[in-house]
Amino acid sequence: MLTVTAHIKAIKGMEDKLKEELLSLVDPTRSEAGCITYDLYRDQENQSIFMFYESWKSKNDLEQHLQKPYLKSFMEKADELLAEPVTISLWEKV
Repeated sequence: MLTVTAHIKAIKGMEDKLKEELLSLVDPTRSEAGCITYDLYRDQENQSIFMFYESWKSKNDLEQHLQKPYLKSFMEKADELLAEPVTISLWEKV
């Protein structure tokens, strides 16, 4: 199993639009065969920061996810929504 955190920061004034776009990824991603967990969080102190907490059966399943059309579509909108590049960390249970 592989756990992923993805930290995403909105451009000031684009927080609600980014939230809407991120929420649109949740249902289709949860339907993917290798997806165990795919949850979206928002920082309580800084409403422009979001985090996906994800669990995948394998790294291959994550790589398949990154090729999905809805994720590619989101990344095409990144320049107008994101204040900085998405920070992704891969984790394994100890």
